[in-house]
Amino acid sequence: MDLTYLEYAANGFYLLAVFLAARNSIHTWWLGIIGCILFAGLFYQVQLYAEVLLMLFFTATNLIGWYQWGRASGTKHVSQTPIKRLAGYSALALFVTVLYGYMLHRLTDAYAPFIDSAILMFSVIAQFLLMNRKLETWWFWLVVNTLAVPLYFSRDLQLTAIVYIGFWFNAWYGLYMWRKLSRREEIDGEVQRGN
Repeated sequence: MDLTYLEYAANGFYLLAVFLAARNSIHTWWLGIIGCILFAGLFYQVQLYAEVLLMLFFTATNLIGWYQWGRASGTKHVSQTPIKRLAGYSALALFVTVLYGYMLHRLTDAYAPFIDSAILMFSVIAQFLLMNRKLETWWFWLVVNTLAVPLYFSRDLQLTAIVYIGFWFNAWYGLYMWRKLSRREEIDGEVQRGN
């Protein structure tokens, strides 16, 4: 497949999947699987190997997320992660970023191995938080998108960079929507306890 068409197709599926995640829709998962497979092929061709690994990881976790969200009956609850756990996740992500970035730098012809590795690690955490409907997923996606936009521009993936600018705004939208949903659930819980 031509690189341009591959980039358009990958972004199209992924854009819709990310928008639906902010809307707390189960359809985010199957659309994400298609987008991830297409992106894996694209990133391999432009030597962003950590991104290829990330897309394979996302494909697997999209299957799990689809299953988990499909099992949930009734209201789809959003919850928060304790601050100590978030600090631990962030420290682990930074540590693995340095190790994996160094490995890519020494053993491959990877482009921007440390930035690429940071996107990988913070995306992994964000994805696990998303799968478990944790509000903080959107903060991690903001970090990922902030790093990804200049990286993609530097590899002449202008369309992907522009889409990731959209993802950056979508992360703010997701944060807003999930906070709103979380507050509503708290109020509903208080009303039920009061009865």
